[in-house]
Amino acid sequence: MQERSFSREAVQDRLKEIRENIAETCDKYRKSGDVPEIMAVTKTVPPEVVNWVFDMGLDLLGENRVQEFQSKKDIYLPEARVHFIGHLQTNKVKYIINDMDMIQSVDSLKLGQEIDRLAAANGKIMDILCEVNIGGEESKDGISPDKLEDMLGELSALGHINIRGLMTIPPPTDSDIFLGRMAELYESLKDKYSMDTLSMGMTHDYVQAVRHGSTLVRIGSGLFGARIYT
Repeated sequence: MQERSFSREAVQDRLKEIRENIAETCDKYRKSGDVPEIMAVTKTVPPEVVNWVFDMGLDLLGENRVQEFQSKKDIYLPEARVHFIGHLQTNKVKYIINDMDMIQSVDSLKLGQEIDRLAAANGKIMDILCEVNIGGEESKDGISPDKLEDMLGELSALGHINIRGLMTIPPPTDSDIFLGRMAELYESLKDKYSMDTLSMGMTHDYVQAVRHGSTLVRIGSGLFGARIYT
């Protein structure tokens, strides 16, 4: 099996480039001071390597898998803010409810109700994003755009979740078109539901996402280097 190697200097150089690309895009397309946050996506990255980014000014981490997070969480620095961004089964919510600052991948009322139930049991209010399948792809999770507002209305009635906004992974082809559609959808709903977060943009499309108003970009391989698949 080929091992994946990491270099602190390489991570720092990649982050510098990401920041420069974001700053250049913001200067062209956004108001002064309107800069999205960068999330370090940690899938398959050892926690010791993830901790490097704290010295580089990042403290927001994105976790895709419950089991992988559980194996890493005790090694992360205590100042880490952690969001769950992967597909989440209702029976796994109990394992992360007290460790996450936000769950970004809420794609059904059933999942939202379970998060609400466990948040109540643990005396907290959980920030969430609703995941939208903006491209209507069968292979991806997320609520259909035409069903989103109904779900938002039902979720907003729950007492122990706080809907902060929307998240999406657009189709890899024509992503610019779908990022634009997602931005329009967010703008049409944000005031009604007091949203402040639009999470879209990954390694391959974060520049386009920033142009379309993303408030949070999720960068994994673009920061830590390409994953090795065996």
